[in-house]
Amino acid sequence: MRSVVDNDYLTLVSRLLIGGIFLYASLYKIIDPGTFARSIWFYHVVPGELINLVALILPWLELLCGLAVILGIFYRGAVVWANLMTIAFMVVLLSTIARGLDIDCGCFRAATSATEPAWNAFWFDVGMLVFTVQMLFSRSRRWQLQRGR
Repeated sequence: MRSVVDNDYLTLVSRLLIGGIFLYASLYKIIDPGTFARSIWFYHVVPGELINLVALILPWLELLCGLAVILGIFYRGAVVWANLMTIAFMVVLLSTIARGLDIDCGCFRAATSATEPAWNAFWFDVGMLVFTVQMLFSRSRRWQLQRGR
């Protein structure tokens, strides 16, 4: 099992996939933070006075995390953040499902009325979590710009 988790090629695929997803997810949010703030509001999990702050900070965190994972700079911290954000997104989606809210995830575009069930976004995040956990436990340091100890 350890040889699979530590596989250089699997880790590279995980880095490119997860980093690319985080980069792509950050783009519309950085370009249009007002629309992203509205998407956050639809979830009803962030207090109203913090919505704009979250809408400004989260996309840049996603962007930096995605770049760090792909390039292998501050890699361990970026992987921890990728795991934490993925788990947080899953918790928010489950909360939305449990409360019966009928909204789009808003992950890659502005959330509106539901065009895809929140379950689809949740299962997508479960798939992401498999790759982020693999990166967390992998000892592979190949193709990283900054090699850890």
